Amino acid sequence: MRRGRPRSEAVRAAILDAAYALTATHGLAAATIDTIARESQASKMSIYKWWPSRLALLIDAFLRHAAQVLPLPEQGDPLRVLRAHAGAYVRALGEDLGRVQLAVVAECLAHTGSAHLFSERYLSHRRARMLDIIRRGQREGAITATEAAGDLYDRIYGTLFYQYVFGFGRLNAPYARRLVDAVLRPQA
Repeated sequence: MRRGRPRSEAVRAAILDAAYALTATHGLAAATIDTIARESQASKMSIYKWWPSRLALLIDAFLRHAAQVLPLPEQGDPLRVLRAHAGAYVRALGEDLGRVQLAVVAECLAHTGSAHLFSERYLSHRRARMLDIIRRGQREGAITATEAAGDLYDRIYGTLFYQYVFGFGRLNAPYARRLVDAVLRPQA
């Protein structure tokens, strides 16, 4: 039997929202456990009950926001779904989601030497869902590329993130949709 007060979903959400907002508006350095606790009106003890580290909290805060801004569709024509999602991702990169994603990935690299924790807590689930959509599109014939779904996904989203991080080209939704078409329906 669990002792103490039950964890409140409202408190958890307030903590995640505070962590995200602090990172988005004031940068990673402002998103300390003390500041997050103060902004969310939660105790540091509550924070450490849910998250083993500040990094895990920041990743989950990013995940919560990304799930709201970039939902993963379950149904629909695979090519249309991927075009729409890639376009939405590019728009989100140009807003606070891009800054927070970059900050969280940088924090992972700085503290652990890799982005494995980010991949484990955030990217692996979303990537797996998108791979399912790509595979379904290949089976149904909407996607004519024959390469492995993971390679196709990486070519699309790796290109978009790389261009965002290094500022190559002008990322926009039409470009993202054209990239999806070029990768998933290559001309013979």
